[in-house]
Amino acid sequence: MPDRATTVGRLEEVVSAAEEFDRVTSQALPLLLDRATNSTKRFLRETGQWCDDVAHEKFALRWGAEYLEQFLVAGRSEVPCRPLFLLDSMVAKQHSRPEPFCYHPDLLTPLGRLIDGLVSRAAISRDALIALYYHCFGLAPGQVITILGLTEQSGQRIYKNFKRWRDSGWQRTMDDMGITDSDVLDLCSQQQRHPQQFNSEAERIIRIAQSHYRKSEPDHYPCLSRRQWEEMFLEGYGSDYRIWHLALCLDCFTAAWDLGFRGAAAMEKPQVDFHVQP
Repeated sequence: MPDRATTVGRLEEVVSAAEEFDRVTSQALPLLLDRATNSTKRFLRETGQWCDDVAHEKFALRWGAEYLEQFLVAGRSEVPCRPLFLLDSMVAKQHSRPEPFCYHPDLLTPLGRLIDGLVSRAAISRDALIALYYHCFGLAPGQVITILGLTEQSGQRIYKNFKRWRDSGWQRTMDDMGITDSDVLDLCSQQQRHPQQFNSEAERIIRIAQSHYRKSEPDHYPCLSRRQWEEMFLEGYGSDYRIWHLALCLDCFTAAWDLGFRGAAAMEKPQVDFHVQP
């Protein structure tokens, strides 16, 4: 990529065609993401919603990626324009809304709040990340180890992740999300009465939440093709990569399972079997 000053200068110039917009912005994606993210951080600071911690950094990055994605799609229809100023105006417009960080409506239901809490925590906590295999599919630690083809040393970490999550992580997440014991009991009751309907709704919401939180690491955890997953598992590298992405992408997880790697073919293919409690 050209130096920053040259890139900024080009983004401040008028582009007259959609093809030119695509070319200019594709050469400056890191800079544009940084600008959208920093604008979000500034807004959070000015409105008293910012803390200097990993969770807020992740939050700002997610929304920066969200704004950048909207900009890349909508910007083509806004030519002629100055790309940098267009991005700034789009971000400012979002921040001026009454609820600039409003959730998807389905994430405001009791089940949606629970799933959102689990997945959002997984974006910053390995314990919560590994626990998604249990909450989404009912998989025990030993099954997770088999599925991911982990070594004995890595496998011991999985057991520790599960234990810490059961001991304190899950309850801390529920407290942070404002999910009460009464809410949990009500969800468990719904699941017992209508298990198929409950799991179908859970799968739909899981996809919504996961697609949002994967944007925390847009450059590092892309979805792979079936062939790419197969090559990765056959070569036996990238355990952490596989854990991070497969836990946060239902489609990739089921695609990787279909490969029958590491003895997982001997186990029944998982379907969403949502578990409210750890």
